Amino acid sequence: MIRAYKFLMRPTVGQAIALGEMLRDHCSLYNGALQERRDAYRHVSKTSIKYGMQSAQLKEIRAFDPDRQGRWSFSSQQATLRRLDKAFAAFFRRIKSGDTPGYPRFRGVNWFDTVDFPKDGDGCRWDSTPHDPVTRVRFQGVGHVKVNQHRPVVGKVKTVSVKREGRRWYVVLTAEQDPPELLPATGSVVGIDMGITHFLADSGGEFVPNPRHGRKAAAKLEAAQQALARCKRGSNRRKKAVGKFADLHRKVCRQRLDHAHKTALGLVREHDVIMCEDLKIRNMVKAPAPKPDPKTPGGFLPNGAAAQAGLNRSIADAGWGVFLTILHAKAESAGREVIAVDPRNTSRRCPECGHTAEENRPTRERFHCQSCGHTAHADTVGALNVLRAGLVRRKAQLA
Repeated sequence: MIRAYKFLMRPTVGQAIALGEMLRDHCSLYNGALQERRDAYRHVSKTSIKYGMQSAQLKEIRAFDPDRQGRWSFSSQQATLRRLDKAFAAFFRRIKSGDTPGYPRFRGVNWFDTVDFPKDGDGCRWDSTPHDPVTRVRFQGVGHVKVNQHRPVVGKVKTVSVKREGRRWYVVLTAEQDPPELLPATGSVVGIDMGITHFLADSGGEFVPNPRHGRKAAAKLEAAQQALARCKRGSNRRKKAVGKFADLHRKVCRQRLDHAHKTALGLVREHDVIMCEDLKIRNMVKAPAPKPDPKTPGGFLPNGAAAQAGLNRSIADAGWGVFLTILHAKAESAGREVIAVDPRNTSRRCPECGHTAEENRPTRERFHCQSCGHTAHADTVGALNVLRAGLVRRKAQLA
């Protein structure tokens, strides 16, 4: 199996400048290759440029510009061209499937933050000073950069990437490992229901509180945004304000990830099979369509956009998508099973008599069946229905 590791780097001032120049030159290569593809297709011949054709030009490009493009690893530049090729492949795939295409765009120097090295030892070297107790990674054109390695790397390192996040630099490794030992069976099966009041409720009546990291940091984020808006573009003051604003967002992101990892790990350790909702989060956070007013030309009727915006912020702050992705990954590595079921009417169907009606849920938290009178917490009812639907689906898969 392949596992990723992410470590903070501690570059010197000169190394940080060189890393920034490496990102700048790879960004220039990406944009130049994109421009070549655009110009070729706009020509009357409608020429289609592929990765192989652009990769073959790298030798000439490096010889023509030895002080910039010639400084960096040949294989990392090939990886940048493959990145563009993947963007075009995804663009044509979306056209074919009828989705919104999204033509590949040019990248600004501040929006190009990653350089990939496809093979350890080719333009880069992880643990380049094994005789030294301090871990270092070497990059062609940069040198040996100190790494804050907070945990051991297990397995053989396959790829190495440089990633910039604000004013910090990270190295991301992928290592090939033997399959891990599976967790012992617990004999427990659980259903979970994602929510906003509570992060999740399980079929056993337990609740995981919603930390609301984004809401807690909202005042600081608002102040940082206002300070950024007052700065003149291109000034050093604005650069500092951008860095502070980005640091606040990164802190919220790290808090959200930490909560998701700990919650998913607890579920994987305690249960053999986990039933969850197959949530289409992208559709849930869509802005409602405008409603033209037939009586007023150019006017619009209320469409609930303000209320929907508040709900969207709460869903994004909860981080359901991140949590579900982490849950599936941890379950797979531990030998557990995660089954996603249709979430429709899970919190409106009575677990006792099966009656389904919108009136069964008079409030966000309260469930009261209009048929048999059963009362419970609405999220617990949803978790019970998710569990039952998941058991039915699992039985059908095993049959």
